Amino acid sequence: MSNHPSAAKRNRQRITRTTRNRSIRSSVRTVVKQARAAIAAGDGQAAAQVKKAISMLASAASKGILHKKAAARTTSRIQAALSKLG
Repeated sequence: MSNHPSAAKRNRQRITRTTRNRSIRSSVRTVVKQARAAIAAGDGQAAAQVKKAISMLASAASKGILHKKAAARTTSRIQAALSKLG
C-alpha cells in the first residue's frame, strides 16, 4: 500500500488504464482472429471483417495501446492475405 496520496492516486489510475487497455487489446485480437478465419474460409464477408479489424487496429495504435508499427504490420498482413483471396 502506498504511503502518499499522490502515489495512491497513481495506483488507482494505473488500475483503470490497465483494465481499459486490456479490454481494448482483447477486442482487437478477437476481431483480427475473426478476419483471418474469414479469409481462410474464403467467406464473402471477409472484406467487411478485414475493414473492421483495420479500423480497430488503427484506433488502438492511435491510443497507444498497440505499437504503431505492430498495428501497421498486422494490417499489412491481413490486407495481403485478403488480396490473395481474390
